[in-house]
Amino acid sequence: MNGKIIKGLAASAALLLGTASASADAAPVRNIVLVHGAWVNGNGWKPVYDILVKDGYRVSIAEHPLTSFADDVTAVRRIVDVQDGPTILVGHSYGGALITDVGNDTKVAGLVYIAAHALDQGETEVANGKRYPSETSKTTDIKKTADGFLYLDPAKYAADFAADLPPAQARFEANAQELTAASVFSTPAGQPAWKSKPTWYAVATADRIINPGLERMYARRAHAHTIEIQGASHSVYESRPKEVAALIEQAAMHSAP
Repeated sequence: MNGKIIKGLAASAALLLGTASASADAAPVRNIVLVHGAWVNGNGWKPVYDILVKDGYRVSIAEHPLTSFADDVTAVRRIVDVQDGPTILVGHSYGGALITDVGNDTKVAGLVYIAAHALDQGETEVANGKRYPSETSKTTDIKKTADGFLYLDPAKYAADFAADLPPAQARFEANAQELTAASVFSTPAGQPAWKSKPTWYAVATADRIINPGLERMYARRAHAHTIEIQGASHSVYESRPKEVAALIEQAAMHSAP
């Protein structure tokens, strides 16, 4: 076999290998875990869930108890553990603090924050909220039970949390809210996964629970691929599911396992 033929075969093999590698790189992550925040449960993810499932993703929703940061991390990690391969971890609100911790798991290929806390090591939501006060924090709408759980005044829930949801839906969620241990908001963060994992962020520009300026700081600091959803409340994952699902699918397409 002459030299030209050998070189030609080698070049063809290299091209085929390169094409296979490119195809592998382009293959999306198929597993997605959705993590809810405080004062809600996983049911709010259904509009996003429906879109992702229709588009062929395997979607799990982590139902964590909101009883302590450690309990919640354990519950979310349990769902990640049962995934059958690389996973995109998505957090809304306080759920962002959870994915920042659980995201260090080797199965997690990428992180998506939806109007969520992306804490750095040693930070707390309480301290960051004082640096960037939210509109709700300036009111007396957040109430506390005798045993240390926080909730939103049901009469104010719609305006504070879900201003862009249908009124009947917002009223239902106000009265179905999951009370949340106050301690979760003052638990210092550990090593943040966003320092080592590709990250995406959706800012809700009309958010009254987390200051949009704080959301932008989190996104900028994490070097996140960022979108801003204009006029969206803190319930952006319910009110604007198409935009949220599109961002998650972008993460799935570009987070190499």
